[in-house]
Amino acid sequence: MNPDLGRLLGEVGALLLDFDGPVCSVFAGYPAPQVAAELVDVLRRHRVDVPPDLANEPDPLEVLRRTGAAGDQGVMRVVEDALCAAERRAAESAEPTPYGREVIVAARQVGMPVAVVSNNSAGAVTAYLAARRLATHVSPVVGRAYADPDRMKPNPELILQAVRAVDEPPHRCVLVGDSLSDIDGARAAGVRAIGYANRPAKVERFRAAGADTVITSMGEISRVLIEHV
Repeated sequence: MNPDLGRLLGEVGALLLDFDGPVCSVFAGYPAPQVAAELVDVLRRHRVDVPPDLANEPDPLEVLRRTGAAGDQGVMRVVEDALCAAERRAAESAEPTPYGREVIVAARQVGMPVAVVSNNSAGAVTAYLAARRLATHVSPVVGRAYADPDRMKPNPELILQAVRAVDEPPHRCVLVGDSLSDIDGARAAGVRAIGYANRPAKVERFRAAGADTVITSMGEISRVLIEHV
């Protein structure tokens, strides 16, 4: 048992979850590098000069960020639309994270609000939750701002939107995330942070980044919550 985790969950009133990682592997059946390559093709079709490093970028969210940095809002919106469509398709074949569902259900059983705060589109998150009969357990779903990648985590704006919706002060909320952008965003928002280290190399990175505690399985959270049901 992780005593830091038990103490932390006893001190908070709302659970905020990143989507891709703690809830599911959204690109499990429609790989992220394939989506990124399709977005690069969209750029080329719109006569954007694509540098070699961007042409080989495996992360579709990074392609989106780079497109936004270029400053052409027309192209930005086209790429955003293409990514939203790809994410909705990916949600259909997403692989649930072990114990992700149990965490959501157990939190609601103990009366703890659950929100999803994601750099993925809200439409993809909502579609996934609806297909797996979890939509009634999660509110709000806060996805990335349309065609404005600068507002994605680690920018704290999305996290603070969720904090306001669950009606708890920031220090009474905890964000579970599997990336440094989650940890950094939580710290910027004044929210507690649980690093979900779904790969061993992440454990020390999350600790160094200031996560309140680090877990290697979502089952650790569900077990603590179930003890209080």
